[in-house]
Amino acid sequence: MKKLILAGTIAAVVGTGVFAAVQSTQKGSTSSTAAAVMAAEEEQARSGVTVDARVVPTQHAELSLPVSGIAAEVLVAEGDLVQTGQVLVRLNATQQAAAVAQAEAQVARAEARLAELQAGARDQEMASAQAALDAAEARLARVQNGALPQEVTAARAALAEAQAALQKVLEGASDQQLIAAETDLANAEAVRRQAQAAYDRVAGNPDIGARPESAQLEQATNAVTAAQARLADLKRGASAADIAAARARVQRAQAQLDLLAATNPADIAEAEAAVRQSQAQLDLLETGVRAETIAVAEADLQAAQAALALAQAALADTELRAPFAGVIASLNAGIGEQITAGAPAATLGDLTRWQIETEDLTEFDAVNVKPGDTVKLSFDALP
Repeated sequence: MKKLILAGTIAAVVGTGVFAAVQSTQKGSTSSTAAAVMAAEEEQARSGVTVDARVVPTQHAELSLPVSGIAAEVLVAEGDLVQTGQVLVRLNATQQAAAVAQAEAQVARAEARLAELQAGARDQEMASAQAALDAAEARLARVQNGALPQEVTAARAALAEAQAALQKVLEGASDQQLIAAETDLANAEAVRRQAQAAYDRVAGNPDIGARPESAQLEQATNAVTAAQARLADLKRGASAADIAAARARVQRAQAQLDLLAATNPADIAEAEAAVRQSQAQLDLLETGVRAETIAVAEADLQAAQAALALAQAALADTELRAPFAGVIASLNAGIGEQITAGAPAATLGDLTRWQIETEDLTEFDAVNVKPGDTVKLSFDALP
């Protein structure tokens, strides 16, 4: 069996069950008499080919989704006219949208990393590296030449200051500090009582929240809270972390004084190593990033972009779109319904052009059909 498709323009939508008569005729002169016309029609009927056929849009398709899911949106109804690319059905795509957002973040991160490497060291980084080298060289010179008297004096003063601070931390707050803190708390509470009284006098007003009495009460309450916290800190005394930090400052000051007071070959070697390290860091910044490192960053960006493309494709697969403009002939999707991948969710047809399809034409009949033959259509009374 072969399918015969004859294109034609139909003015109205018709159902299936069309009966088509395909007749082979020869072009000739038109008879002027009704008898001649009837005779020609009888001859055509005897020599014609009769087949069952149906009228369908020239362009039509059963549309399905490549993935399964729950229909979150059904944006069309049967009989609606849609345009090319218009979304017809959209599945729940929460996971796919999250995957796209995550992939976009990875792309942005890879782009930023590559841009950072390609830009090289910033001026601030170069200046910092140069300053570190200068400091290392100065320390080496100081170690080699010995400390100046004023440096030793300054180091001793720094040690004494650190020791005094440690002693103050260990002793805790003085009586005068506690009395002052308690006085501050009492004053803050008095101000709050006054603010509370002023607030109570206007509390019944409908706009109480916008009145200055409300803001004044809040400020007074915050002041009381701060005064209470200050007094509690003084009574509690220094924490273990505060004591440890104070002792560490004393140790650093003592070490600095010892360094200035007595220099040995090990100190010189250490200072020389610090100079070499600082010089190497500066040279590294001036040279820039290795080409291999940039190549790795570029590959990371390409991988992130590929992952984003996959995520976007997965998100696009959750939308059923019209491949061409036409009319929704049938719709097999409802909000909340499970849509199976590959199952027809909608039928779309372009109703501007129609064609006749048949599978009832044999090879023997096909030889009697040629372009230009007359075709008579007879439609069933009931579909």
